[in-house]
Amino acid sequence: MNISRREFTKIGCKIIIGAATGTVIIRSFFKNGIAAENPADGEKYDWNEHYWGFVVDNNKCIGCGRCANACKLENHVPFDEPWYRTWVERYRIKKDGETKIDSPDGGINGYNDDLPAEDIKKAFYVPKLCNHCDNPPCVQVCPVGATYLTNDGVVLVDYDYCIGCRYCIQACPYGARYFNSKESPHHKPHPNLGGGVADKCTWCYHRITRGLLPACVQACPVGARVFGDLKDPDSAVNKILDKERINVLKPDLGTRPKVYYVGLDREVR
Repeated sequence: MNISRREFTKIGCKIIIGAATGTVIIRSFFKNGIAAENPADGEKYDWNEHYWGFVVDNNKCIGCGRCANACKLENHVPFDEPWYRTWVERYRIKKDGETKIDSPDGGINGYNDDLPAEDIKKAFYVPKLCNHCDNPPCVQVCPVGATYLTNDGVVLVDYDYCIGCRYCIQACPYGARYFNSKESPHHKPHPNLGGGVADKCTWCYHRITRGLLPACVQACPVGARVFGDLKDPDSAVNKILDKERINVLKPDLGTRPKVYYVGLDREVR
């Protein structure tokens, strides 16, 4: 009887669910075995030399949606599905105190003016993405170690080992994960991604390990997204962290996000 790698993993999952030691062993195996040879500028990439961080400047975001569009193109995410690795939310605070939040098509195709301008006290845009937490709940709940935190601070999914249980999707407090269903009529094969797995922003790991910026950062026309190495004191990210007042989303949860916001309104959640 021939058994595929994923089917074998699913069988093994039934055995190890609830066995903490098994999960630790599997996760350790992934961390030691993946991405060790990603080249950067022609040389082997050493993830121990970097620790990545991301800054969103809300004062600059104009809600153009180019970031979300570039992300879908770069990462082969179907445009016909409501799946987003990054998206832009519009916040409108009405004069009566009500807050309206929307993100049609992730902000890619613009927003409707469905509220009278005279009713709006203020409005702004908030880019969202995986926060690549240092204490990620998604990693803690994955029963097979398919979701893990790399040595350079990026939360990734091993698509070969993901069994599609969706525990990580439920555990993420930022709504930053989605289920890539192989049954979807819009599913398109990807060289590194089959169907029936959890997916999310990876900070374009295939790019940053080669010395390139994430696609969304490169596409932003106003510099509202900044990416850099937290281990480098002269990186663009560290320069902002040194001089600006920054916030993170849901700080009370203790997830220790590495997406930092400049000019974040208190209404944002």
